[in-house]
Amino acid sequence: MLQKKGLIIAPLLLFFLLVAGCTQSQQGTPSQDQSDSNNKLNIVTTTTMITDLVRVVGGDVVEVQGLMGAGIDPHLYKASAGDVNRMRQADLIIYNGLHLEGKMADIFEEFEGTQVITVAITDAVDESILLPAEDEGNLYDPHIWFDVELWQKAAIYVRDALIEADEKNRAIYEANTEEYLQELEKLHAYVKEQVANIPKDQRVLVTAHDAFGYFGRAYDFEVLGLQGISTTTEAGIADMQALADLIAERKIPAIYIETSVPPRSIEALQKAVQAKGFYVAIGGELFSDAMGDSGTPEGTYLGMVRHNVDTIVEGLSK
Repeated sequence: MLQKKGLIIAPLLLFFLLVAGCTQSQQGTPSQDQSDSNNKLNIVTTTTMITDLVRVVGGDVVEVQGLMGAGIDPHLYKASAGDVNRMRQADLIIYNGLHLEGKMADIFEEFEGTQVITVAITDAVDESILLPAEDEGNLYDPHIWFDVELWQKAAIYVRDALIEADEKNRAIYEANTEEYLQELEKLHAYVKEQVANIPKDQRVLVTAHDAFGYFGRAYDFEVLGLQGISTTTEAGIADMQALADLIAERKIPAIYIETSVPPRSIEALQKAVQAKGFYVAIGGELFSDAMGDSGTPEGTYLGMVRHNVDTIVEGLSK
């Protein structure tokens, strides 16, 4: 009797399991539209400037995860285990290069030759155009984004990298880039127009570290940094005193703090200049190695550059 009952229950149980399985399968399987919307190019970026650039060029067809946020110094940034895991799962890793992310260089090398594509945007710039990093041996200055025309080259380079990885969305990447290049052209013209308001002999930009070399070359500034190209170097007492002498002698009206570098070195420089009988103002904060908070004008490359040039012009025009 028990055997016969079991024979009856087993087929019924199998039937309900099959029905339940089919229902669950139908509910759990995304529609074709959902699959397409989730099938985005997965990109991991390092600095905030690169994250912004890739989002502009990629638009809605890419998923971008930026590792560094506002106020983060890429020279000192160490990748966490979570960062490395995100990079392993990415289709592309887009970083600055030229040792800007100095503590991550070994990680990028490990991904070379794997299915994860690594892209250094400084490869967009011909070596003959790069500025040497005088305090860093045979290396080059990585801060190319301060020359808007060089950032245009970076935009084109990112566009080409995205097309190579995702040909089906070529038209989107090309259209987004073309529109952005026009915005960058307007920005370049704006910077030149504003800088013209500063007398040429007053175009001396003093900051915490030597990040504005490309800005100086592009827009006719003398640029002086307490620290070298990398924030890992420290300014010595002799460097501080020499720069204080120069500021007092030339009566430079303002010096600048950087948002990603502690202000103590610039504040100490201000006191050193005052000790020589000249008052130099702190002209404000400049965004150097990181942009502003997300959701603010300075949280975009366009807004960051405008903020910087407006702040520089206001301080040095006095």
